[in-house]
Amino acid sequence: MTGTQANASGTSLRPSRAGSRSRNIAEALIAWTLVGPSLLLLVVLSFLPVVAVFAIALTDWQFGADTLSFVGLANFHQLFADTEFRASLVNTVAYTLMMVPGTVILGLAIALLIESGKSLRAFYRAVHFLPFMATLAAMAIAWEALLHPAIGLVNQTLSGFGLPTANWLRDERTVLPVLALIGIWQNLGYAMVLFLAGLKSIPQELYDAASIDGADSWFERLRTVTLPMLGPVSMFVVIVVALRGFETFDTVKILTQGGPGYSSSMLLFTLYRESFEYLRTGYGAAVSVVFLLIVAALALIQARVMDKRVHYQ
Repeated sequence: MTGTQANASGTSLRPSRAGSRSRNIAEALIAWTLVGPSLLLLVVLSFLPVVAVFAIALTDWQFGADTLSFVGLANFHQLFADTEFRASLVNTVAYTLMMVPGTVILGLAIALLIESGKSLRAFYRAVHFLPFMATLAAMAIAWEALLHPAIGLVNQTLSGFGLPTANWLRDERTVLPVLALIGIWQNLGYAMVLFLAGLKSIPQELYDAASIDGADSWFERLRTVTLPMLGPVSMFVVIVVALRGFETFDTVKILTQGGPGYSSSMLLFTLYRESFEYLRTGYGAAVSVVFLLIVAALALIQARVMDKRVHYQ
């Protein structure tokens, strides 16, 4: 009797296991069918171009040429001996170090001011976010007119107050800070919107508890509640703005062409010039590889270092 029950029980388990296995296979096929097109596009549009850039960086290919030769790491050796590349790397780092703190601090300050107000919040948000949405080429031309050494509004205003003027975009001492100022102006609205979203997510109960504990002033509430709770948003803003700083190209191309000398040349501008003006595509691909490695390392370091200092709850 016991053997018959065991046999019946075993017989009844086999169809259920087979049915479960077939359902799993069917679900896997459906999942791969749904994910397949996106995965294929990701491979074709993202991974394969990266692999191609790494491969081209090991050749001496010139844009439009029918032949190429394998040169190994020669492009990279030439790259780090190139004065223009070293200058563009230093300029990009200096530009980012000036632009990121200004953007983050001013973006947070404006977000706090807008959130503390009771009227015209939508208007202020739109006004500050407009530079981020505007076409940078058109805005760069407007900045060029404002900074004109003879008829520009900036120098005219300074002259009216008896202050010294400068040829802002043609002076090695001022060109990089001016570009950083334009970068702050462009990215300020983006940082502001992110900080506003972070401020909206802070529970009011935390401010009430801080008031009960004696944090009555705005500065104490800012120090004990607002800034710690904005940790994740701040980390994201710093990383994104820093990446945008390393990707600066439009303002350099339109306003300075990397000059005077190499004082405003950036990594992406050097990449563009080598690849599409000098047609040294293999050398330009080597610049792309270095740029990609720097950006990836920057994002990884910032995420790992700052993540330890962030409060997520």
